[in-house]
Amino acid sequence: MTDYVDPDRMQFDAFKALDRDAPLNMLNLVRFRDLANYPGDHELARDGLTGAQAYALYGEKTAAILEKVGGSIVWRGTFEATLIGPSDEVWDAMFIVAYPTAHAFLAMISDPDYQKQVVHRQAAVKTSRLIRTQGAEAKDHFA
Repeated sequence: MTDYVDPDRMQFDAFKALDRDAPLNMLNLVRFRDLANYPGDHELARDGLTGAQAYALYGEKTAAILEKVGGSIVWRGTFEATLIGPSDEVWDAMFIVAYPTAHAFLAMISDPDYQKQVVHRQAAVKTSRLIRTQGAEAKDHFA
């Protein structure tokens, strides 16, 4: 499994080039480190937190910021098995966050308080997928 924690510049630029005014959902798939990997000078670097504990701290510290921009978790699930796809992609956290617009998402990640707390996510995550989706009308068939 390849490690993905933060977007690269090309991915972030492609995200920003999409419609910023439409509502969007962000599918989050997260695999935690066994032990959180904080920078050496961080106050929690020697506390021996697990990745799950560090990610929970990230969630606690950023919940008010998510709410402030109008975002909310609309679905959360528990990974059970992969039927089609790489068998080594196992997820510890799976959820969808709805944002009123891409502007709201960008406001959240640009918020100075959020930027202070993202260290917990970076310490916690071994690999992740963050996938922007656009809602579509539900039908009784796949196409």
